[in-house]
Amino acid sequence: MDHTRSNLIETERTAFGERVQRLRKSQNLTLQQVSDRGGLAISTISKIENSHLSPTYDVMLKLSEGLGTDLVSLLQSSSKPAPKTIATGRLAVTRGCDLEALNTGTYIYEPIAAQLKSTLINATFVQVTARHIKEFENPIRHAGEELVIVLFGAVEMHTDLYEPIRLNAGDSVYYDASMSHAYISVSEEDARILNIVSGASMKGPLNA
Repeated sequence: MDHTRSNLIETERTAFGERVQRLRKSQNLTLQQVSDRGGLAISTISKIENSHLSPTYDVMLKLSEGLGTDLVSLLQSSSKPAPKTIATGRLAVTRGCDLEALNTGTYIYEPIAAQLKSTLINATFVQVTARHIKEFENPIRHAGEELVIVLFGAVEMHTDLYEPIRLNAGDSVYYDASMSHAYISVSEEDARILNIVSGASMKGPLNA
């Protein structure tokens, strides 16, 4: 990993940790309460808040549950005013120039439809920067079902139940997200995927 990229990840990790801590304290929640509600270890939450850990997608979903918010709100920068929520007939247009990124070292997440809260699905553009499965410290798994569409480049999907699956641009895969899963880029350039998760309530017995 080059020095510039390392500094960028560190800066974004720090900003995300500060945002998580701010959300927790604004609700007068203890680390224990967030842990109980989201199913995350207290040590994991503490490491995130203190910028010692870049959360994976499943951890962010659990963290959202623990903080009583949604993934978009969790990722949204506090530097921008919170958009108004439309009560009925909801519609959101996401401009490419408005996407906010979170670099975790293996993925760069860009959530879609930040204008809407409490959505039934979480949709995210993901730039896959990982090149080897060993870059993932822990298995990624969470409640719900997941649809991934490869927009460009090529990825290799790794799970705990199937042999690695190569997916090229235009390919897609739909699966039970409680099965561990991770993607690595196998094309010359970083791959870009569209990741859609539904039914991602983190009240199940899954562990980070």
